[in-house]
Amino acid sequence: MQSHILSLLETLRQEVEFVNLVPSRTGRGRRYALADGTPVICTPGWNADGSLVLSPALILEARRLHQEQAFDLVHLHLPDPMSHLASLALPAKIPRIITWHADITRHRQLLKLYHPLQNRLLQQARAIIVATSGHLASPAFAAPEIRDKARVIPFGFDLERFVVPHDKAAEIRAAYPGFRIFALGRHVVYKGFDILIKALAQQGPDVRLLLGGVGPLRETLERLANELGVADRVAFLGLIPDADLPAYYQASDLFCLPSVNQAEAFGIVQVEAMAAGRPVLGTRLGNGVNIVNQDGVTGVLVPPGDVAALAGALAELRTKDAWRRELGIKARQRALKNYQKDRMASDTLALYRSVLSGGS
Repeated sequence: MQSHILSLLETLRQEVEFVNLVPSRTGRGRRYALADGTPVICTPGWNADGSLVLSPALILEARRLHQEQAFDLVHLHLPDPMSHLASLALPAKIPRIITWHADITRHRQLLKLYHPLQNRLLQQARAIIVATSGHLASPAFAAPEIRDKARVIPFGFDLERFVVPHDKAAEIRAAYPGFRIFALGRHVVYKGFDILIKALAQQGPDVRLLLGGVGPLRETLERLANELGVADRVAFLGLIPDADLPAYYQASDLFCLPSVNQAEAFGIVQVEAMAAGRPVLGTRLGNGVNIVNQDGVTGVLVPPGDVAALAGALAELRTKDAWRRELGIKARQRALKNYQKDRMASDTLALYRSVLSGGS
């Protein structure tokens, strides 16, 4: 979600005056500006469980900002109950646009209480943006009056930097010889990195996993790698500097997105991997993730949570060099055709203008 929002802010900075209001995961609030001058306000908050961030100050800050300079439009990114509550604190006459990223898959008891509020917000929104038609399979779009508000606007990014050869790629290949699998994301349950490590344990000794990102399951994953005897073949890279990220995609032989449930609804990292010309080994989640990465065309899909199936696909991709390269070529073509930032910017700006003029 954060990557998409930053891309949107960057591409529309000449046309739209944004203020980006978000809760802080660190417990401390701060204010800063992006390179283009867009203000970012992080209100004090705390992680409830590694995914849900609570920040009552977000509600007060939204009201203060509106009083300081009235908003013409509110663009919400869901799921995020805190931004929803902040929106409720603003006048109802301000039109709302929602980008629907994914369903809430945890906190099911709390969801029963939140669902009526969420449904009301969707009904009141002037338009709901989804990145793929696969997002419409969500139960949230079951009602025709909500589904009719959906507008498919594919997420877009600066993909050229993943195409241009990176100087550091050769250094990474030398540091991690063998067949390299790259995976990247927060170390949380739905990412399925434990399944990937278990599948790695069924591969030959020349197969390595380069795992980027941090999160609450980091130590658990490290222990798992030790227990399975593959600790020497799993490189926990931590947070990778953005400038170096293309090098890791380019140094890898394939990218793996082993997510186990529909909390993964698009997978920006797989678009980046595809732009770098790498096939994506993913899971059949039945949503937008599988529209981005097409089974047998740009990568391979296996059932989520199936260690044996993931291990088998890894082995096949490892041995079939020509097929793997062909998948990578088609992956790059698809990424560059469908997920460029300029298309996203023009379509989103057109929607803003339509809503503000009374349309949708």
